[in-house]
Amino acid sequence: MYSDVQLFIDGQWTNAADGASLPVLNPATEETIGAVAKAGRADLDRALEAAARAFAVWKETSAYDRSKIMRKAAQNLRDRADAIAPLMTMEQGKPVGEARMEALACADVIDWFAEEARRTYGRIIPGRAGNVHQLVIREPVGPVAAFSPWNFPINQATRKISGALAAGCSIILKGPEETPASCAKLVECFADAGAPAGVVNLVFGVPAEISEYLIPHPVIKKISFTGSTAVGKQLAALAGLHMKRATMELGGHAPVIVMDDADIAAASKMIASAKFRNAGQVCVAPTRFLIHQKVYEEFLESFVGHAKAVKVGNGLEKGVAMGPLAHSRRISAMTDFVADARLHGATVETGGNRIGNKGYFFEPTVLTNVPLDARIMNEEPFGPVAIMRPFSEIEEAVEESNRLPYGLASYAFSRSEKTVSRLSRQIDSGMVTINHLGLALPEVPFGGIKDSGYGSEGGAEALEGYLNTKFVTHMSI
Repeated sequence: MYSDVQLFIDGQWTNAADGASLPVLNPATEETIGAVAKAGRADLDRALEAAARAFAVWKETSAYDRSKIMRKAAQNLRDRADAIAPLMTMEQGKPVGEARMEALACADVIDWFAEEARRTYGRIIPGRAGNVHQLVIREPVGPVAAFSPWNFPINQATRKISGALAAGCSIILKGPEETPASCAKLVECFADAGAPAGVVNLVFGVPAEISEYLIPHPVIKKISFTGSTAVGKQLAALAGLHMKRATMELGGHAPVIVMDDADIAAASKMIASAKFRNAGQVCVAPTRFLIHQKVYEEFLESFVGHAKAVKVGNGLEKGVAMGPLAHSRRISAMTDFVADARLHGATVETGGNRIGNKGYFFEPTVLTNVPLDARIMNEEPFGPVAIMRPFSEIEEAVEESNRLPYGLASYAFSRSEKTVSRLSRQIDSGMVTINHLGLALPEVPFGGIKDSGYGSEGGAEALEGYLNTKFVTHMSI
């Protein structure tokens, strides 16, 4: 059963003050399955008051006690994963197995941040005189405004909530109004674990209205945003105008370099699973496949075979490997990308079309002979479309990898340690994974460079954005 979703403000689930709501659709059926409360100015003011009040309490709560609450929230999420997963599938589309894995992985993220909460060490700097003491102290920055996307309704929200709470900050999370129920269940895990009222607040609504009100507000001291580069730049500019610290995890257009000495069978299978996960609606999804010409035909044939074998359907059905796209606008985007590529001379090796006329299903698609001036070679597709291009020299592959202003994730396959070392150095990207899929673990950094943003949502680096550094020096008299 899918129930209507409320706001969570100051420890209470509540409808919007003016009673406004937005419909929630199932992308597999295009049917309305529920509604989500739409926050207005009055609701945001209540959340701001609650976050400010709670911060005064939470920042004084010991890291040890914050950690205990977070670990309990993680266990709540594990215990409820089987109930949360179908809700996520109904509102977002991904297969229920993927949804369950997302919930369980997020429990690990909370646990990891809970441990880091107890390790936000400062340091002592030796003084130049014996009676001078110099201390570096880490303090929580203050209430956080966070903006979480619809493609991973729990994952991105978890990273933001966990980073804030571990550091001692309170948070107002603007959850994804398209996929609100699973996000609300996550917040419920923290509330039931004993997070004090106002430490975690959850609102939904019109993104621009909420961001334009929260970011400049004097209560808010930091923002965290995951979403498109275009919107991220606008929010970063607004944050900068008000001297607010910001973490930006934005778009990508990840290259994949496959050298002629790679294990082609293993590489094609591995990277195909990454490409079509969540119907390609993943910021780190591999997109531009740069294949050495000596193994190009072999890799292409293998990859196309994997694409054709993907079972597409309602994520609640057994055996489905790829669900629908999350919105009708994603169908339009995929259709336009493929049509534009064809106009530029591209060949569709498989896929390229919408499946049926009910539900936002699109075929796993492989394009070849795509020139650099085609839109899909320059704009993030955010869908189940892979672009194959051969290269003859490694310099060509590196140049193409670095051509775009994006720099979030990149992939490579080679048995040569020399090549691996070279690609590690020369690819301009916040994350590089070679010969395996090693991104997004709780303990490793997660973030990009260039137009893909700045700051980290993972690893010890993630806490930096939620902490102020205070230097204290005193002389003993």
